[in-house]
Amino acid sequence: MQKIYIAGPDVFEKNSVEIGKQRVLECQKYGYEGLYPLDNVVNFQQEKHAIAKDIYEANIAMIQEADIVIANLSSFRGYEADSGTVWECGYAHGLGKIVYGYMDREGSYLEQFSNLQEKDGMFWDEKGRFVEDFNHPINLMLSCSCHSIIHGSFEDVLKIMQKNS
Repeated sequence: MQKIYIAGPDVFEKNSVEIGKQRVLECQKYGYEGLYPLDNVVNFQQEKHAIAKDIYEANIAMIQEADIVIANLSSFRGYEADSGTVWECGYAHGLGKIVYGYMDREGSYLEQFSNLQEKDGMFWDEKGRFVEDFNHPINLMLSCSCHSIIHGSFEDVLKIMQKNS
């Protein structure tokens, strides 16, 4: 049975444990084993840097164990996906894992910005920074390292995977 590492900022939600249980059940429904970061055992009775290091190492071990990563790439605390999730996707891609992403919005990366200024076919944000326009839903480095990124849910990705297998 293939294993799926469940990546995303869902671990920061108030109901994060319930979300994880639901994702693991969805994986089972489609014939996969779900690996959810909050299922790791970590000693929280130590200093903060040691806790962080233990979480980091446990998540790395899960990614290494997984065959596939499915990541929630919806914007988190700004225009971009959660930085930890982005790192996990890049790490998984570097290991040769298949990475899928899903987002709660449609459209290109460029379309999510307001107050863009265009000059000579290039777009600039309100701080005068260039905004890429490659018709991807998120930054090109992440978009190009994912097998696919869809507008939808975690389970929608599982349905696509089942359909394509």
